Amino acid sequence: QVQLVESGGGLVQAGGSLRLSCAASGRTIRNDAMGWFRQAPGKEREFVAAISRIDATDYADSVKGRFTISRDNAKNTLYLQMNSLKPDDTAVYYCATKGRYYGGIYYRETDYNYWGQGTRVTVSS
Repeated sequence: QVQLVESGGGLVQAGGSLRLSCAASGRTIRNDAMGWFRQAPGKEREFVAAISRIDATDYADSVKGRFTISRDNAKNTLYLQMNSLKPDDTAVYYCATKGRYYGGIYYRETDYNYWGQGTRVTVSS
């Protein structure tokens, strides 16, 4: 069973950048379909970005061109580089994995089987 731990959240001014990390343990995530989701105060959790087992990527329209999802297999870690941050990006960010050897990109919460505990990002105006 895989465990996921996010880090890298914090307080940043609008226009700034943060890089979130999702460190995996228990097994390698090199073949996993994974994603980042976020939940803003008073809102439902929403899809942010996803990466397939062959490193194809996709993004929510609201973050496309500003966020980049990537994976470092040597460090067994998933990343989310967030640039040009906006106050609307304020949320708790979660990483998740659907599991190994799934070929696609997945967009729904229910597609994912293992979740981290989340890291909070606050963007001030």
